Amino acid sequence: QVRLVESGGGLVQPGGSLRLSCAASGSIFSINAMAWYRQAPGKERDLVASITTGGTTNYPDSVKGRFTISRDNAENTVYLQMNSLKPEDTAVYYCNAENVVTRLTTHRAVWGQGTLVTVSS
Repeated sequence: QVRLVESGGGLVQPGGSLRLSCAASGSIFSINAMAWYRQAPGKERDLVASITTGGTTNYPDSVKGRFTISRDNAENTVYLQMNSLKPEDTAVYYCNAENVVTRLTTHRAVWGQGTLVTVSS
């Protein structure tokens, strides 16, 4: 069974930085795209950043220039460096992995349990 475990969330002041990590485990051969999403209270879950196996990244305008996604393919880990944080960045951040190939099957989409990021003074 594939699991994604996020870490690194917490409370930070506006203008501060946080780095989120997400490690995938479970006899994984390969993972296609990995991504971070976030969901604020009462809102839909939105894409924050994505990265392909080859390193191509994508960001919405709301975080472009402030957030950076990266991954370690050998360790099946994805990171999200968040700088210049704003109160509107407050949300639960979820890790996502697409087309996770394991010994037994391919999982189309796997989600982590989420980690809370609170930006407040």
